[in-house]
Amino acid sequence: MSAHPALEIAVTSPAGARAARENGADRVELCIALELGGLTPSAALVEAVAGEGLPVQVLVRCRPGDFVHDAEEITLMAAEVRSVIASGASGVVIGALTADGALDTVAVTRLAEAARASDRPVDITLHRAIDQSADPVAAAALLPSLGLTRVLTSGGAPTAAEGLAAIAAMVAAAPGVQVMAGGGVRPADIPALTAAGAAAVHLSAKARALPRRGGGWVPLGAGGASAEQDTHFVTDPDVVAEARRAVEAGR
Repeated sequence: MSAHPALEIAVTSPAGARAARENGADRVELCIALELGGLTPSAALVEAVAGEGLPVQVLVRCRPGDFVHDAEEITLMAAEVRSVIASGASGVVIGALTADGALDTVAVTRLAEAARASDRPVDITLHRAIDQSADPVAAAALLPSLGLTRVLTSGGAPTAAEGLAAIAAMVAAAPGVQVMAGGGVRPADIPALTAAGAAAVHLSAKARALPRRGGGWVPLGAGGASAEQDTHFVTDPDVVAEARRAVEAGR
């Protein structure tokens, strides 16, 4: 290969962005609530992470759950797109599906237009809504006409390592769009993903933070979590470094 695939790390904080930068990431995707699949971060968080120096792709997703969004939610996310770009995002990560599982091209177009309304070039990535679509390869084939930069996908499988065939088919179906493999990716998976044609790999490289509570504990959100599970994820620098080595080895 003449160039190694890009390494993107999903982070939730400036500390995570530093760990990514110091251990060889090419860019970061910023969100909050990784444990919910990721949600839109605040403008202040975008500013802080952009200040760490790596290009920042910001997830714009206004709520957890399915990717079928009504008009009010799309209007809100269009405003979030404009906000995070104004706060320093190098790109946005967007997506929406129709109730029958097709790519919602009307909603995606509106969000992409909001991104392009800024006075500088921005990347526009379709997020993993594509993996819950009825036909991920068919959805990928629509992306060149929509002007999107890249797509983050596991090939419609539980993990990208299990979706290799679909990832390869997406590469063929979406010329000019960077297919980025993500979803349960471990550094050991990277050679097979790049062999399938992925131009980038995406890892959360996450570890559970040790709780720092000094008092008692009561559940504050959805039931089922124990005191030990009720924490947040942080970026593991060793996993980032291992992923960088795997990317370099595939050059």
